[in-house]
Amino acid sequence: MSIDLSTVRRIANLARIEVADADLPPLAAELNTILAFVEELSAVNTDGVEPMTSVVHVQLPLRADEVTDGGYPDVVLANAPNAEHGFFTVPKVIE
Repeated sequence: MSIDLSTVRRIANLARIEVADADLPPLAAELNTILAFVEELSAVNTDGVEPMTSVVHVQLPLRADEVTDGGYPDVVLANAPNAEHGFFTVPKVIE
């Protein structure tokens, strides 16, 4: 796969990045180098390799899923600028 100058210009436009015409050829060359590297990676045999979300095996700490400190609606609503029937009221934002 190869990227031409018009494609680089279109990518820059979509990314809302201003790229001078003089900078398009080096940017196209750099993008083509990146794509060539990605194509080279696709040739690697990954059969039997488990998908991973991180290069470091980390187990995130989890807390117990339990209800805590949620029985004070009057205290919570005391700071609300406007509350009705136990709920916050907000101005209408969609017509």
